[in-house]
Amino acid sequence: MEPSVERRHIDRNVRVHDRIAARYEATHDEIFNEVEQGRLRATLARAKAGIGAGPADGRPRALDFGCGSGNLTRHMLALGFEVVAADVSQAFLDLVADRHAGERVATHRLDGESLAGLADGTFDLVATYSVLHHVPDYLGAVREMARVARPGGVVLIDHEHAPGYWSPDPLRDGFLRRARRFDWRKFLVPANYYGKLRRLLIDPHYANEGDIHVWPEDHIEWDRIAAALGEAGFAPLFADDYLAYRAGYRRDLWEAYRHRLADMRAAAFVKAG
Repeated sequence: MEPSVERRHIDRNVRVHDRIAARYEATHDEIFNEVEQGRLRATLARAKAGIGAGPADGRPRALDFGCGSGNLTRHMLALGFEVVAADVSQAFLDLVADRHAGERVATHRLDGESLAGLADGTFDLVATYSVLHHVPDYLGAVREMARVARPGGVVLIDHEHAPGYWSPDPLRDGFLRRARRFDWRKFLVPANYYGKLRRLLIDPHYANEGDIHVWPEDHIEWDRIAAALGEAGFAPLFADDYLAYRAGYRRDLWEAYRHRLADMRAAAFVKAG
């Protein structure tokens, strides 16, 4: 039987991320810089503080959904969690296992469609970062995150575009023109040329890295996420819209604009106990 379009997207996403795992962090300066990492650690700590009382039988448990190279995992460990790092890419899981050998980390291979193999109500914190836009059925993923969170547990979704990102904003355009430093290294990446040609000639929505839904007509919708979690018994805990910092930005301009602009959102929801 011919695989579905969704399955083909998932399989391509797996192949891409297996291939780029070793160099992933070096190519994502919008994530792996001290400013963003500090914000992320504070956001995870805030989510942890919102967890309701639960069984007092050991460390709290956290799921890093779409763990990649372990961006959330390392912070979760520092915050005292026992962590399950889950991803579709075995190369990423091997990287996380090697980095955290001997620590309270287990890895779990995802099928790209569900959290099969993870039991209902077993995690105090279920968190995902810059992942949902890679998932064709992102609302299905949200419902699975809700399923494996225990009563009193928190679901955290971070580093996805804020709702206002999709509306024209002259202030944001002006900030980007001034803040971005010229990066000549992009001209040394062959995939950039291939991607540009494919977008021009074949598919204007082609993305170099995986199945990425980040277009005005095709992106995650926060009201639908909130509705899906509400149906699963969750209430909003917090929602923070923020201007993500990139290592290529002029720091002084980012500081001047970060309280006036937002392009990303972190939102947490707590499950009724």
